[in-house]
Amino acid sequence: MVALNPLLPPSFSPTSQVSRNKHRLPTQTSIPLTIPFRRLHAFNGFIFPSTKPIHHTVRSGFKGIAVMTDDKSTMSSTEEDLENIAIFNVDPALKPYKDHFNYRLKRYADQKKLIEEYEGGLEEFAKGYLKFGFNREEGGIVYREWAPAAQEAQVIGDFNGWDGSNHRMEKSQFGVWSIKIPDVEGNPAIPHNSKVKFRFKHSDGVWVDRIPAWIKYATVDPTRFAAPYDGVYWDPPLSERYQFKYPRPPKPKAPKIYEAHVGMSSSEPRINSYTEFADDILPRIRENNYNTVQLMAVMEHSYYASFGYHVTNFFAVSSRSGTPEDLKYLIDKAHSLGLHVLMDVVHSHASNNVTDGLNGYDVGQGSQDSYFHTGDRGYHKLWDSRLFNYANWEVLRFLLSNLRWWLEEFKFDGFRFDGVTSMLYHHHGINTTFTGNYNEYFSEATDVDAVVYLMLADTLIRNIFPDATVIAEDVSGMPGLGRPVSEGGIGFDYRLAMAIPDKWIDYLKNKKDHEWSMEEISSSLTNRRYTEKCVSYAESHDQAIVGDKTIAFFLMDEEMYSGMSCLTDASPAIERGIALHKMIHFITMALGGEGYLNFMGNEFGHPEWIDFPREGNGWSYEKCRRQWNLVDTDHLRYKFMNAFDRAMNLLDDKFSFLRSTKQIVSSTDEEDKVIVFERGDLVFVFNFHPENTYEGYKVGCDLPGKYRVALDSDAWEFGGHGRVRSPNLSGSMH
Repeated sequence: MVALNPLLPPSFSPTSQVSRNKHRLPTQTSIPLTIPFRRLHAFNGFIFPSTKPIHHTVRSGFKGIAVMTDDKSTMSSTEEDLENIAIFNVDPALKPYKDHFNYRLKRYADQKKLIEEYEGGLEEFAKGYLKFGFNREEGGIVYREWAPAAQEAQVIGDFNGWDGSNHRMEKSQFGVWSIKIPDVEGNPAIPHNSKVKFRFKHSDGVWVDRIPAWIKYATVDPTRFAAPYDGVYWDPPLSERYQFKYPRPPKPKAPKIYEAHVGMSSSEPRINSYTEFADDILPRIRENNYNTVQLMAVMEHSYYASFGYHVTNFFAVSSRSGTPEDLKYLIDKAHSLGLHVLMDVVHSHASNNVTDGLNGYDVGQGSQDSYFHTGDRGYHKLWDSRLFNYANWEVLRFLLSNLRWWLEEFKFDGFRFDGVTSMLYHHHGINTTFTGNYNEYFSEATDVDAVVYLMLADTLIRNIFPDATVIAEDVSGMPGLGRPVSEGGIGFDYRLAMAIPDKWIDYLKNKKDHEWSMEEISSSLTNRRYTEKCVSYAESHDQAIVGDKTIAFFLMDEEMYSGMSCLTDASPAIERGIALHKMIHFITMALGGEGYLNFMGNEFGHPEWIDFPREGNGWSYEKCRRQWNLVDTDHLRYKFMNAFDRAMNLLDDKFSFLRSTKQIVSSTDEEDKVIVFERGDLVFVFNFHPENTYEGYKVGCDLPGKYRVALDSDAWEFGGHGRVRSPNLSGSMH
């Protein structure tokens, strides 16, 4: 890949560049440019004709509108106001569905008004962790738990020998059980870091022990196989509490996200710790010029192999990797390196684990007295998990408070919301194909309760931390998901471009090199809604799990075990694999969205899949780790892919092409297998031909002058052959 920086004449005016008719096709002239096969090239300063705007294939995707005339949720039902909503200006095809959107925004405004009336506002409502669970109050510890189905309740733990007969709780009219446990000789009756549980009797007279729903830490005895978790009262003395030292860094204009799993980040076959990750892995992330780290599996989950997506304890950090104070150290260390930290938050469902999780509070009561819906609506048949009742007052308090807890207590800088598609629709996306027909998005299949929750969540997050980054994992393409609530949208900053990795895997599995379609690749990368930003990625953790393959492993397979040494000539499979690995990731970054994501290890082509310890592999951690030694060994070719990953992130640092709205695809040549496009001040040329190298290849340029190479994937330092020979190339326009 080559990037050229123009040596502009003093008379050049940026204004004149903007005012040109970008639909005029200039005469292309020959530039003495060598384009090696399977190499990509980027040029700084070329202004190409707008023969194909980046959104040209994207159909407007949603009909109907939620109307919000100001940030205080003042509603308007007049036709005039409906027509003036900002999102109508972006996509007028929304108007036929205005009744649907007007209904959902009225629901949002009504819910917000009720919260303001009865709870003192959304921000106060979201301080539930100061009321529920265990909290220090004058002269003692107060414990509260919402469990309307309970007939009797006690608090038990190490502090009372697990005998709750002297610690019976009282029930309010709203189903909230409470007790105040007085201090003993001036000290808390429940010692810090001691085990506690909630014991209650339900309607059939059976007593059950459950982990408190709002518990801030939970642990398990590692010496006992399949042992149940215990809640832990976490209230360290001031001397043991972590004190944040560094401010949050400025919000990135375009997130370059490093998706990471702390537990599997060690090079050794074991679970890594928060402190080790902070000291050993964060510097690697910073060195590769990422500006954001996204942490998976933070919320406590009893089943390690769930990748953190079957949450049991929503306010507790995963104890496998350390304590809450250890996680705070990690986040503070990231901030000191200029890294934003996003949390992979799971509010789309909960683990069905009765012993350890929130599901243990469901003892057959109606949904109005439960965190979850009853019957089929409360169960996700593919995930084998429970589904929240987002219309329930206490569920809203629980989930909104959960967001505030992670933002304020741990200083996270935002969230990646998991499973948003499942939340948005009653069918949860199961056996559903989204074609772009607006009726698929806005009908009786839409779960308005969940939509309203997401709108409230976005409003809360912005009020607490305006610089937060909020990303939706949505495969449906719900229109308006990435527009502000004030415009009638749901409020996310970005959605994940989830179709892109599927397209690459399809090509690698099913198509020979000469069958690759430049038009289809370009269309897949640019198929996103106008004004709704996406985070693109070629592969994430999903493509690395057991039974699947990473892109590097698809490309090079078993030769990665024997052919990665620089001490021997590279085989054709290794040559092809490293070249395409660089090209696939970079064209995805450059054309696929307004942000970019990479999963831990894929930047250097980590071999093999991820396989968590389980009975089928003898509970081994061998493939649940990252082999950093591969990229650190100087004579192995993994270093080339890592160096290119670092360089492409640095290119965006220098030229800010990710955040540029100027995106034009000028050529998708099926015969030459070449894609040319403009992004910001750069022009990119990708040669996907499996055999041909081109001399003097013609590409359109708008500005005459000299151009310098800014980035070349064929450079020696990236494992290439150095076939782009001239640092300065000439170009002219007629």
